[in-house]
Amino acid sequence: MSHESPADTATDASARSVPTVPPAAFRAAVDSMTSAALRTGVSLTDIRPPQKLAPYSHAVGLEIDRDTVGNELLPHVGDGDGDAFGRLILLHDPAGDEGPGLMRLVAYIQADMDAATVGDPLLPDVAWEWLTDGLDGCLTGPGVGYRDLGGTVTSTTSVRHGDIGGPPRAFQLEMRASWSATGTDLSGHVTAFSEVLASVAGLPPAGVTVLGAKARR
Repeated sequence: MSHESPADTATDASARSVPTVPPAAFRAAVDSMTSAALRTGVSLTDIRPPQKLAPYSHAVGLEIDRDTVGNELLPHVGDGDGDAFGRLILLHDPAGDEGPGLMRLVAYIQADMDAATVGDPLLPDVAWEWLTDGLDGCLTGPGVGYRDLGGTVTSTTSVRHGDIGGPPRAFQLEMRASWSATGTDLSGHVTAFSEVLASVAGLPPAGVTVLGAKARR
């Protein structure tokens, strides 16, 4: 007579249901993420994805190379020494409600701001528009699109007290979003996400030169 608990049985069944080789749709999606077109000054690397959110997952990290783009930064990031980074996670469950043809993307961005910008009540709305405009602009090919977009944008002020490292005050913007891709080509999604990161970090639109930027520095 077996003494396995229902939880153990469910865990074993879940483990058996995930093939060793990822499905072709997931492999194609991962390959397209690494081949996305990125503007100068934005770097992309593979990072460790979460292990328990879906049977298959992949993640990339994006950062601003300030040594490359320092002279292009717009004033709202202060002296240009602040951090700006993003994480884009791909989750795929072939047996899920979304079906084998859909991929779920989870995005996170954090960027340092200056006091004047983070205090603008319109900042969260503008940042969200950067995301929707980016997705609409980059996902224009046949069979490429998104749905079920949702998320939050938060601007924060942190004040340090006592014996703790870091600046006395820090100002940041955080974006958390998720959406479903309607195809396996995710290159446009990564490109759109990278443009949002660039905008949040204070870079002008691609191809636009900020007059007087070198003189300011």
